[in-house]
Amino acid sequence: MGGGGFTMEPENTLLDDYVLSLSGQERPRVCFVPTASGDSDATVVRFYEAFPVTRALPSHLPLMRRQRAPEVRAHLLAQDVIYVGGGSTVNMLAMWRAHGVDSALREAWENGVVLCGVSAGSLCWYEAGVTDSYGRLAPLRDGLGLLAGSHCPHYDGEPDRRPAYQGLVAGGLPAGIAADDGVGLHYVGSSLERIVSSREGAAAYRVSAVGGEAVEERLEAGFLGAGSPDPAA
Repeated sequence: MGGGGFTMEPENTLLDDYVLSLSGQERPRVCFVPTASGDSDATVVRFYEAFPVTRALPSHLPLMRRQRAPEVRAHLLAQDVIYVGGGSTVNMLAMWRAHGVDSALREAWENGVVLCGVSAGSLCWYEAGVTDSYGRLAPLRDGLGLLAGSHCPHYDGEPDRRPAYQGLVAGGLPAGIAADDGVGLHYVGSSLERIVSSREGAAAYRVSAVGGEAVEERLEAGFLGAGSPDPAA
């Protein structure tokens, strides 16, 4: 998700509902990974409020305070959905690699667990992208690499994102895909199957370089609101 979900659109459940539908379970096991926010207590509380036991079987994986925390690999592999929160992508990836979360996530992905996230939780799955983890927008070149190419979240939500991403791609960052706030990119394996949105008019964009200049192609998103098809269809 380029932006959206319970942390950004708490009154708009369309994207989160879509994610849950992909599990095929009536009450899926959903683990929230809040590493990028430093395991923010407030964000964890918001997760449990958004995913009560009537909706899902929620849990979270803390890395900052490991006392009484679940074993990383076993817990992640037992989930139907793993939901990664936003924050610092650079710090998150470093923590994940220190605790073996990166390899556990790859194994979960290979086993068919639904992986999702917002902002940093969207960027992390790609090879590269643009991040504000350094206090300014800068290239990220060491993502998990489950998805090829680069990524930019918040494409319409932050005014500097679009020019920064286009400039980086023009300068040699791998071509990739950007997502407006409220847009979800649905991959099956490593193939982009569908683009969905919680906001009418929001879209995704393929960004590549031709002759040293960035080229942007708009990709329309299917609105998940009233009258939209069943998201699980």
